[in-house]
Amino acid sequence: MPEVAIVDACQRQRRGGSATAVLDDAPLADEERCRVPTELGTSHAVFLRATGTERAHPSYTLRFFTAAGELPACGHGTVAALALLAEREGSDDYRAVLRTTHRSFDGRATRNGDSLTASFDPGPVSLSDVRGPELEAIAHGLGLPEDAVAGDACVASNGRPRLLLPVRSRAALAELTPDFTLLRAACDRHGLLGCYAYSLPDRHGRAAARMFAPSIGVPEDIANANSTACLAAHAAGSGTDRLIADMGDHLGCPSTITATVHHDGVEHRIRVGGQATIAAVVRRCGGGADERDTALRRGRQRTVVR
Repeated sequence: MPEVAIVDACQRQRRGGSATAVLDDAPLADEERCRVPTELGTSHAVFLRATGTERAHPSYTLRFFTAAGELPACGHGTVAALALLAEREGSDDYRAVLRTTHRSFDGRATRNGDSLTASFDPGPVSLSDVRGPELEAIAHGLGLPEDAVAGDACVASNGRPRLLLPVRSRAALAELTPDFTLLRAACDRHGLLGCYAYSLPDRHGRAAARMFAPSIGVPEDIANANSTACLAAHAAGSGTDRLIADMGDHLGCPSTITATVHHDGVEHRIRVGGQATIAAVVRRCGGGADERDTALRRGRQRTVVR
């Protein structure tokens, strides 16, 4: 296995974030790729392949894996990849063209002290009404009381559909106790990636959110940028152009994702991202053991754990 960077993506004030494995592509079978996040204790792994230059910027193909298989996209994985690429380049303002299985888009990472802020274009978002049986099944799997739903739920997709489910308060969100077997069955039955439950944004556009996606091997995601972009598209209809979503608190890893809506006539474009730090570099040693170095970044002390 190539050298792997562990990137804490979508941090909150340089703390927490979703630990994501990022590595250069290699001739690995998909089963081997799926083992990477399990072996390294991350929810996702991102594989990078350089493809030359496009639109005057370096271009890369990204592939995303969880223990359960390959994903067509991963928002916090994209943030992690951009942070690592910028770190390698040594650039304070890095830009690249990124490709997934379905599309090409631009990404950017800028340095802020010891951390980087990465953002990208998540693509167009489609919104549709949710059906009663769909909503009832998901709410039941979440253990959500009927009176806790605070507004109109909808199905949103920027690649794969997911349920956006508003709840009445951050406290109600924190009290959710999903039955993941029931929730996975409901998501599979209705063709959903998962459920993004969120508190209603305040007047500054700040909300709390929890993303449950047991169908892809992630019972609860520490950070989910693509779903936050979907919520930004939904909230834009009521005049909210900047959304700040706090996630990961229930898992002890505070994370924050920012999504901004840019209007262009009748159309709108979304930019989503967050802070990221390269936390460690893992190298395969003799005998199959790992050597794990904390990242040496601008004078910080380096530690090796064997």
